[in-house]
Amino acid sequence: MIEIRIVVNGTPVELSVEPRLSLADLLRDRLGLTGTHLGCEHGVCGACSVLLDGRSVRACLTLAVQADGCQVTTIEGLAEHGTTRTLVAALSAAHGLQCGFCTAGFLVSATELLDESDGAELTDRDVRAALSGNLCRCTGYQGIIEAVRRAARDSAGAPAADGATASEELGRNSRW
Repeated sequence: MIEIRIVVNGTPVELSVEPRLSLADLLRDRLGLTGTHLGCEHGVCGACSVLLDGRSVRACLTLAVQADGCQVTTIEGLAEHGTTRTLVAALSAAHGLQCGFCTAGFLVSATELLDESDGAELTDRDVRAALSGNLCRCTGYQGIIEAVRRAARDSAGAPAADGATASEELGRNSRW
C-alpha cells in the first residue's frame, strides 16, 4: 500500500492505495463519486474524464498514485462551476445529449476548452478537436458542438444568432 494525498473537489484526502488502483476506481469505489463513468476502460470513450490540476485526463488510465499531491476535479466538483452551469443550459437548449452516460466526460472536456479559450470565438473545428476524445452513442454530435459554441458565446457575453442566451433558451423550453 502507498499513502497518497490529493485534493478532490476542494477536499483534502489522505488514503492508502494499491499501486495498481486506477484513479477512476478510487473516485468511484473508495470516494463514492460515481459521476465519473467507466465505459471502455481503455481511454477511448472519455466517459471517465476528470480534471487533474486543471487538465483533463482519463481516470481509467491514470493510476491513483499518479494523482498524489494533485487537485482532482470530478463532475461533482464542477456542479457549481460557472462555465459548467452555462454548458448544461446550452446542452439542454441545443438538445445536445440524450441518455447521459457520456455527459460527465463531455462536460469536463468542454469546461476545460471554454476555460482555456478566454472568451475567444470557437469554430466547429475547435470544438470537434477538443471533444475528439469523447464518444457518444446517442447523438450525431451536432447538438453538442452547437451547445459548446453557444456556451462560449454566453461566457463572452455575446448572444446567439437568435439573440437568446443558453439560459434564456432553457427557460423558454419547459420540458427541461
